Amino acid sequence: MKQKTASRNIKILVAKLGLDGHDRGALVLCRAFRDAGMEVIYSGLFATPERVAQIAEDEDVDAIAMSLLNGAHGTLFPRVVKELKKKKINDVLVVGGGVIPEIDHKALIKSGVDHVFGPGTSLPTIIEHINQGVSKLRKI
Repeated sequence: MKQKTASRNIKILVAKLGLDGHDRGALVLCRAFRDAGMEVIYSGLFATPERVAQIAEDEDVDAIAMSLLNGAHGTLFPRVVKELKKKKINDVLVVGGGVIPEIDHKALIKSGVDHVFGPGTSLPTIIEHINQGVSKLRKI
């Protein structure tokens, strides 16, 4: 694995998990992250947690932004975190978003997801959270 330095641009993986074929929001995020100076990798549709962790390892990403609209967030988001831990990857910021009920946010955060963004969250808010989160991880 390459040395992550504060001087390189943030490398982020945008992941569309499970059987969710709605990718418009994920594609908007990809463009916003790119426009903010990040290097963006897109998993494509129907990624498995194992595939997301493998891409994260292969590409040495700083962050993973998971998108899910089909209700499987309670299972798939924690599985991504588990797969990262299996690979001993502990320096990646993991965030999630989509149509996720507020009542589920605490359990997702407890599972290792750093933050959950809901519908209507502004792109600058998401970008700022990722910038700050990656900055903190780079200082550890």
